[in-house]
Amino acid sequence: MKRAEQVTFGGSGLDRAAHLRANSTELDRLWSDPAAQVLLLWRGKPLAMRPAGAEQAGPLAFVATSHSVLSAARPDAIFLGRSAQGAGYFAVDISEWTPPEVDLATLNTFLDPSEQRHPDLPEDHVFAELRVIMMGLSPREAELAATAKALLSWHASHRFCARCGNASAIEQAGWQRRCVACAAAHFPRTDPVVIMLVTRGDHVLLGRSPGWPEGMYSLLAGFVEPGETMEAAVRREVFEEAGVRVGAVRYLASQPWAFPMSLMFGCHGEAVSEEIDIDPTEIEEAFWLSRQDMMDVLAGHHPKIRRPRKGAIAGFLLENWVADTLG
Repeated sequence: MKRAEQVTFGGSGLDRAAHLRANSTELDRLWSDPAAQVLLLWRGKPLAMRPAGAEQAGPLAFVATSHSVLSAARPDAIFLGRSAQGAGYFAVDISEWTPPEVDLATLNTFLDPSEQRHPDLPEDHVFAELRVIMMGLSPREAELAATAKALLSWHASHRFCARCGNASAIEQAGWQRRCVACAAAHFPRTDPVVIMLVTRGDHVLLGRSPGWPEGMYSLLAGFVEPGETMEAAVRREVFEEAGVRVGAVRYLASQPWAFPMSLMFGCHGEAVSEEIDIDPTEIEEAFWLSRQDMMDVLAGHHPKIRRPRKGAIAGFLLENWVADTLG
């Protein structure tokens, strides 16, 4: 695909310096370097700047390793990589902190609009939902935020050994866990997901899941199963969800999607049938939309369908389909 590397969360060229993850001496030096930058996350929300009067938060806000909020954070800090100048990037989860007022109902919404301010951080520093701020981030910031959020989500859900059930401990600067009892090693999980631009002539297949915000429609998507190719997953998921048969499938672009820890494989599938028969447990509606109507959607003029959210691979693929730049 001609523009495959331009998708949000990918393409920044971060030097992850994986060879340093077991080098405690070098990691300690990078942590002690005044140029080191630490990204704080609270319940999956990265710390971002929100100057007075700004409509939303962004860009990211980093703190120095010497900051008081990090006084006991070094053992659990995740090493994300190095800047072009050689300074270290780290991530630290401070979810144990409890803000004075938290609306749990708001925190569990699809696009959590709430922001939290830590009393030991500047007033213009807020914890904000990554889906909300992602288009205000540079490619490097987006990659750092997605990597940190996915890794910390994995650590939060994999504290115990899957082999024997005992507690596990962080190793390899956050890129591995090891069981303290049986010594089994566990590595970060990434779930492969296919998201399908399914077309038939000059029409594209759209659908929506139950509970989505009003007017929100997208491409169909689903998890790749064990022993299954991406192409087979595309055909299976589209038939299961919409009853549409797909023939030729090709890969277009991928996107790390840290909600919580997926890798989205954008694929183009050519439908060989047209009739739609939805599975109501998976989606609540699906239909074919013409290229002209999709142009109206992207312009924000469609009476039923809201414009795709910027930054998500679904909108990226639809924009390139309309512009005929899929390659």
